[in-house]
Amino acid sequence: MLEIRPSCENCNKPLPPESQEAMICTFECTYCKDCVRLLSEVCPNCGGGFELRPIRPKELLKKYPPSQKVVHKPVDFKKHKERLAHMTRG
Repeated sequence: MLEIRPSCENCNKPLPPESQEAMICTFECTYCKDCVRLLSEVCPNCGGGFELRPIRPKELLKKYPPSQKVVHKPVDFKKHKERLAHMTRG
């Protein structure tokens, strides 16, 4: 089951469960759409792509609440761009 993290890992923008701005990778790293664009749609943690985070139906939020754990790890964009360049050359 998805954690449904409460905010963007980079900018810490709130991403409530019903957010249409929340994007996740296969490891549930969570970013807002603006940060995903800045990251060239490549997760800085695992190198995978992003997808829109599904919205859990409201009637299931009580039984399966979203995570309260904030993961805030601002991205070093210089290092990320270097990694992307290395990935495309490899």
